[in-house]
Amino acid sequence: MADYATLARTIAALTEGEKDAVALMATIACEVHSADDRFDWTGFYRVYTPGVLKIGPYQGGHGCLTIPFDKGVCGAAARTGQVQLVADVDAFPGHIACAASTRSELVIPVRNGRGSLLGVLDIDSDQPDAFTQEDADQLQSILDKAFVFAR
Repeated sequence: MADYATLARTIAALTEGEKDAVALMATIACEVHSADDRFDWTGFYRVYTPGVLKIGPYQGGHGCLTIPFDKGVCGAAARTGQVQLVADVDAFPGHIACAASTRSELVIPVRNGRGSLLGVLDIDSDQPDAFTQEDADQLQSILDKAFVFAR
């Protein structure tokens, strides 16, 4: 399990005063990815046009370049605005297999302080049922604080 208290402090120190969403995404992807061995692929998909996500900063193997809001776990998080905690990606209707090794997935919508959807944080694991509600809650808190002034 990631040491979320340390991760939150590190990200806060590294991103203090930063408002550029891509710079924040790059820093957060790097820090989150290295925080836990369960995290096989860690990255952001940015809202590119209405209803479409495009790959943003990430750590791990190649990701899908474009994901419509009506496809996959990332699309579901963007479309509904709800965290997607998926224990078994093969059981998720419409799952997009960007990497064949992915067994479970956690996707968290990313909003700025005005409530605008900027994208989603996608974390894949090669382990089944790798993520908990605690992971989702802690990461959501980190994202909410980091992106409050993002544009």
